[in-house]
Amino acid sequence: MLTKEIGLDPDNWDDIKTLGYLIIDDMVEYLKNIGNKPVWTPVPQLVKDELNKSIPQQPQNIFDIYDDFKQQIFPYHGGNIHPKYFAWVQGTGTPMGAFADLLAGVMNSNTAIGDQSSLYVDKQVINWCKQLMNYPADGSGILVSGGSIANITAMIVARNTIITNSKNAGVYAVEGKLTAYCSSETHNCMVKAAEVIGIGNQQLRKIPVNDNFEIDLDALKTKISEDKANGYVPFCIIGNCGTVNTGAIDPLSDLLQIARNENIWFHIDGAFGALAKLVPAYQDKLIAIEEADSIAFDLHKWMYMQYEVGCVLFKNASAHRAAFATAASYLTAHDRGIAAGPETISNHGMELSRGFKALKVWMSLKEHGMEKYAAMIAQNIDQAFYLGQQIKQHPELELLSAVTMNVVCYRYNPGNLDDDQLDALNKELLMRMHENAIAVPSSTILSGKYVIRAANVNHRTRLHHLDEMVAGTIEIGRILVKEYESKLFKFDFLIHK
Repeated sequence: MLTKEIGLDPDNWDDIKTLGYLIIDDMVEYLKNIGNKPVWTPVPQLVKDELNKSIPQQPQNIFDIYDDFKQQIFPYHGGNIHPKYFAWVQGTGTPMGAFADLLAGVMNSNTAIGDQSSLYVDKQVINWCKQLMNYPADGSGILVSGGSIANITAMIVARNTIITNSKNAGVYAVEGKLTAYCSSETHNCMVKAAEVIGIGNQQLRKIPVNDNFEIDLDALKTKISEDKANGYVPFCIIGNCGTVNTGAIDPLSDLLQIARNENIWFHIDGAFGALAKLVPAYQDKLIAIEEADSIAFDLHKWMYMQYEVGCVLFKNASAHRAAFATAASYLTAHDRGIAAGPETISNHGMELSRGFKALKVWMSLKEHGMEKYAAMIAQNIDQAFYLGQQIKQHPELELLSAVTMNVVCYRYNPGNLDDDQLDALNKELLMRMHENAIAVPSSTILSGKYVIRAANVNHRTRLHHLDEMVAGTIEIGRILVKEYESKLFKFDFLIHK
């Protein structure tokens, strides 16, 4: 018998209000002045130790908790909200997006089932995403955590659509091994997708690329022909719309035609690059998006929205639904009441529990409008071409791939070192650039060479930030060469490739 019932709401709502005002004031001031702060600060060992303590057993004061956050967590974020962050491909977020996540947290909607506003917002956002891609209005889609799950979702639909009865029998629904095709520059999430859907990574054919890091069409056609002759069953071609390494765009219209000729699914991984379709200069190059069977892209990348929100669209809405729809008594729709709402979203994806991620998309698009996003993406592209030109103008810097969109790959090269020494030099240079908070690009390997890689999906970046990164690269590079000449820095190790 309970002697006293308890709950988790505060005893003093005024304290919650006071804390809320304090949090908003602090966050606004922080973001307003973010460019004056270090782009990245390493997490001190004392903080790591503090964040390794056991679970609290008793309540703590909410103001003390917030103070712990400000001291132990907030100063050591990943840096992608800073104007000099160019690592990987990570969007910057906006104040309105943060507010949207706060409001979604207050509502705490399970945006999957029921007659509730969040499901209608979700459907409207999917329709807006179709408009962004100029995709068929009668197509369908689903919001997911990001590009990895978007691509896996597309591969499931591709397999279940092309191979009859594979929803029930899986890979055993057909004689011969299922095969999919992509370039060697395709993101690693497609390897995981092949593993998750059961075909195995050996059946994901990685086709060589040309000098521009685009898929070799002749090699693709040859491989498909060989596989068919050997009893394999091709079911999907994956085209890259902006590779993660260089931003290269595969010849999508040619890939679409090959897929149609072979009667197999054509999917586009457009994690960030598909959104370049909003820029007039890229619309013809990306016209095949409108005819692709599916397209995956992230709104938390080049739409600058808060993590996490990605999208996958399908041209054939029936095929999309058929891949996931499953009858369950506890999900039965009713004529009235909360169960009379829109169809459960679990009929279009794996999740039945999902947050209200659509709200930040809805509020952000209403705040800025599609035209401003298009202009912002175009600005990032122009900035990348500017950075490429600045690198070309400095004899100590070497551009390692052509700038085609928003990714710039380069290295410091004083001209008297071999590739192994340059690899070691540039790896050390990159780490020092991070540690000195000059800028935060990332790295990759291109044609066997270690390169510094700057990917620009940052709405806060200005040209002077790029100039500072170039100047910092040269300054640190010269210091390292002097250290090498003084025997303070050695090139007697190789980069792991």
